[in-house]
Amino acid sequence: MTSGNRNGRVYLVGAGPGDPGLITVKGMECLLCADVIIYDYLANTSLLELAGDNTELIYVGKKAGSHTMSQEDINSLIIERARKQQIVIRLKGGDPFVFGRGGEEASELVKAGLNFEVVPGISSAIAVPAYAGIPVTHRDYTSTVAFITGHEKPGKGESNIAWDKIATSAGTLVFLMGVGNLSGITDRLIKNGRSPDTPVAVICNGTLANQITVAGTLQDIARLSRENNVKPPAVIVVGNVVALREELKWFEKKPLFGKKIVITRAKEQAKSFVKALSLFGAQCIEFPTIALAPPESWDALDQAIESITTYQWLVFTSVNGVRCFLRRLELSGRDVRSLKGLKIAAIGPKTAEIWNNMGIRPDLMPAEYRAEAVALCFRKHGINGEKILIPRAARAREILPDELRNMGAEVDVVPVYRTIKPDSDSHRIKALLMKKEIDMVTFTSSSTVDNFADMFEKDGQDLQEWMTGVAVACIGPITAGTARKNGFSVSLVAAAYTTEDLTHSIVQFFA
Repeated sequence: MTSGNRNGRVYLVGAGPGDPGLITVKGMECLLCADVIIYDYLANTSLLELAGDNTELIYVGKKAGSHTMSQEDINSLIIERARKQQIVIRLKGGDPFVFGRGGEEASELVKAGLNFEVVPGISSAIAVPAYAGIPVTHRDYTSTVAFITGHEKPGKGESNIAWDKIATSAGTLVFLMGVGNLSGITDRLIKNGRSPDTPVAVICNGTLANQITVAGTLQDIARLSRENNVKPPAVIVVGNVVALREELKWFEKKPLFGKKIVITRAKEQAKSFVKALSLFGAQCIEFPTIALAPPESWDALDQAIESITTYQWLVFTSVNGVRCFLRRLELSGRDVRSLKGLKIAAIGPKTAEIWNNMGIRPDLMPAEYRAEAVALCFRKHGINGEKILIPRAARAREILPDELRNMGAEVDVVPVYRTIKPDSDSHRIKALLMKKEIDMVTFTSSSTVDNFADMFEKDGQDLQEWMTGVAVACIGPITAGTARKNGFSVSLVAAAYTTEDLTHSIVQFFA
């Protein structure tokens, strides 16, 4: 399965129910090799990040009252691209053959004489109830389950669902795409013999951090869903297994479940932080207020690398500094062997980890992860007369180099990257803040704070009002100080100045 296959092939891929972690391994492999991805409304768009830079992305989503493209046109598009000898991924929410119209698309491919494969996905029919704490079968409750469409083909006249049989023949009934017809579904089940007191759950945005579950009975679930403003996409579960929900609702018991947390970290660095918070149930909203860019000139670093043997110490204040330095070292035709004899200082465990992974143990790492602590550690090393190189961001505090110079060291500070303000969509965050839908904003550096404030500069005092009631979490005291200077009330500061500790502090805060 490679894009080098020029015969053209279509993969009907199930994206799973919403949580991007629930896509199959084979589904991921398909996305990696795609020439074009034709994706649906219910497919999580974060999966598109797996695609290559040259992969074409085409949205053909359909939802109630809004169809980007008719099914016939989608079929034609898939066939057209396959005939161009492309690897075509048709990415569909859930499983392509469970009410996903994958069978229709496969039939058209057969008629066109084109090669295709079906890559099953985890169906929302089983995954969404599971995330709501509802097993669709249970030995003590029922051994039968039926999956039913709640949205039959429009214009086909009478229903082809045998309501008189389905109402009582299976212990658990799972309806997909049925919110708009909920009253009709419940009425038909009751009229055909299902007890009005049968437990029912309607699960909206299942498997995602904004999941909402409304539980009731056949006789009141339609009213309860209206009162709770339940909207598609949603799954309806009918049966006594719904009673297990209070005991088994593991997902909604996560400590950060339902919390909307804004992540301002650079996109390249945000993934691990987002993943950690998501594991605790948070709905993370990525809003990078900084981006990494090369320095305006490489001259200073190149000269330092050329005379690397004249230094006694290399000091790294961030992971980015290490990575950019090593990349430039490699481009100069050298590798880590050129650093033989140099001592290495690292601020923070993540910075040190890069060196440890190469079999190099840093000579100095302070217990407290900031410049002042590094300076204190150097006092024990007697650096008078020694030459120190600090590859770091173009703009940074001068405390460390100044302190080292005061100890008698010759210090060269060279920029290996700079942080810039990206073109992030501030209107989206502004709207959420105005509607009081943000629970917390996180800051992992002073730059993230300053740029966040700058992005709302035109709004003046309004930002302060919008941030009222929004918790502010900072990675350390320096960042917290910058936040306060910008007028933000700081709710918590990580004790160890790492994203891991910040995550732990956020969990404790909401607990």
